[in-house]
Amino acid sequence: MNRRRPGPQALVAFALAALALAAVLVGPAAAPARPSTSFSVVAAGLMNPRGLTFGPDGDLYVAEGGDPAGNTMSTTSAQCTQVGEVGPYTAGFTSRISKIDAQGNRTTVADHLPSSSTSADSGSLTSGVADVAFLDGRLYGIEAGAGCSHGLLGSHNSIFRVGSGGTTAEIADLSAFQTANPVANADHCCPPPGDFEPDGTWYSMVASRGALYALEPNHGEVDRITADGSISRVVDVSATEGHVVPTSLSVHGVFYFGNLGTFPVAPGSEAIWKLNPNGRLSVVATGLTTVLGTAWQCGRLYALESVTAADFPAPGVNPAGTGKVVRVESDGSLTTVVDGLTVPTAMTFGPDGDLYISNLGFGAPAGAGQIVKADVGVGFCAD
Repeated sequence: MNRRRPGPQALVAFALAALALAAVLVGPAAAPARPSTSFSVVAAGLMNPRGLTFGPDGDLYVAEGGDPAGNTMSTTSAQCTQVGEVGPYTAGFTSRISKIDAQGNRTTVADHLPSSSTSADSGSLTSGVADVAFLDGRLYGIEAGAGCSHGLLGSHNSIFRVGSGGTTAEIADLSAFQTANPVANADHCCPPPGDFEPDGTWYSMVASRGALYALEPNHGEVDRITADGSISRVVDVSATEGHVVPTSLSVHGVFYFGNLGTFPVAPGSEAIWKLNPNGRLSVVATGLTTVLGTAWQCGRLYALESVTAADFPAPGVNPAGTGKVVRVESDGSLTTVVDGLTVPTAMTFGPDGDLYISNLGFGAPAGAGQIVKADVGVGFCAD
């Protein structure tokens, strides 16, 4: 099998389709291995949980991709460009944002948001709201599942603000921005032919310096969005790094992100980059695998590795229980602090010092998703 660098939708979709994992991820065979640091389930019954953040009220807010069974709408090539390798998409309004309190009770914050699923042959991988963040005390979401290319005519990927009663107001049209501002290497590397996503597959977002910063893996870019909807490019990752599929944006003085990488999985082949103030990128950690999350606590960098099974998706290689969290040590070595996770998709540290992780976030049936937490021994500190 040749190595290739598809975007995050294709990357996981091909893998899950090859192994027919939708059933085994939640079956008896998926019992996680004993973790290096034990974790517990905080909330269950979620629909493809992705980005998560704690709000000013102390509750946990979670983006949920949606329910593939409810995504039945579609578009045609006569209406817009379709996605090649993992299309055509089917879509609906099954995504939502949930709030989870300290007792693990889930309530809906915003519902009936755009969601789309790759073709059944490629795993019906489902994305909707990709991440959430608070800016000046107000909740924002970033949409990854909208757009005509994703099966929802008349819609587009965007950043939106959540108001009272679950109302949402779009502040920035990300689909239009990408169309008008293609990355430098769009014609020959980023992404490769057949994997191009016209509406993008936005993955993570952070609030910093009075604005929102969003990362898009398929085209390879980090953009800045202000509360009034102004969009500007911070860095074109493709221009210097090629199609590395950057996924997991975090901030610690400056910005950092990890990348998902190639399939079949070659453990230790991915990295974490630092985005310097001058716009240049520098590698700060290597030896990582399928990075879908980065986070800082007490001045230390942690990375979420979604699948670490070598040669996945080769026949017979099951990714269940191979996800882990590693700490990047000062000498560049990696220490596993949590393992036994199954296709985790995002993580954040809580006000209690524990690490909260979206587990079963890709490929599992709706309702199988979890938020789990682990005490990785960092405690409280001024970070």
